[in-house]
Amino acid sequence: MFEKVKNIVAEQLDEDIEKITMETSMMSDLEADSLDAVEIIMALEDEFGVSIPDEDAESFKNIGDIVKYLELKIS
Repeated sequence: MFEKVKNIVAEQLDEDIEKITMETSMMSDLEADSLDAVEIIMALEDEFGVSIPDEDAESFKNIGDIVKYLELKIS
């Protein structure tokens, strides 16, 4: 799960995949803006076949939060 999320984030932000860990913050560490965040959420929804409400997405502080959320939604 983490590897898929990491690949999507790296691709969307054109970032070095090695820089992304579970503790990485999209906003402060990767300098993503709100449009980047929306595009990443849309890509994650497409990849994993889930719907991520805005209020849930706003609670994500780092990549680990996204991974844990998706693991709960999919299991």
